[in-house]
Amino acid sequence: MSATRPSTIETAIERCRPADKTPVTLDAAALPSGRNDLRDLQAELAAKEFVPAEVTVDACFDADCSFATQDEADRIREYIRTASFLGAGTVTVEFDTVADESKVRPSLAALKERARREGVTLELDGPLAL
Repeated sequence: MSATRPSTIETAIERCRPADKTPVTLDAAALPSGRNDLRDLQAELAAKEFVPAEVTVDACFDADCSFATQDEADRIREYIRTASFLGAGTVTVEFDTVADESKVRPSLAALKERARREGVTLELDGPLAL
């Protein structure tokens, strides 16, 4: 008999069983903003046997302005909360350009931490890597 307990992850994986649900990626621009509307979406997805797996967000960091960067980070933060509420495991932020890395990098690091606390993985699809 072992004196150590298996981790909760190992226990959860050992007890997994397949489900006939289709994982879907949701476009953030198409998501409702109100909680009641999100609950309705969640119920409709479940009724159609869909499971939200990922939320994709098109972001814009091409303004060399701290306020614009913060506004964009606040907008992404809301989508992180929405993804967590819906049960999606990943938020992918897609962006092409960055005007000032020194302004954007700390915002993305803070968003990554926020996502971790919300139980969501933040992935970046752009010129910056963290």
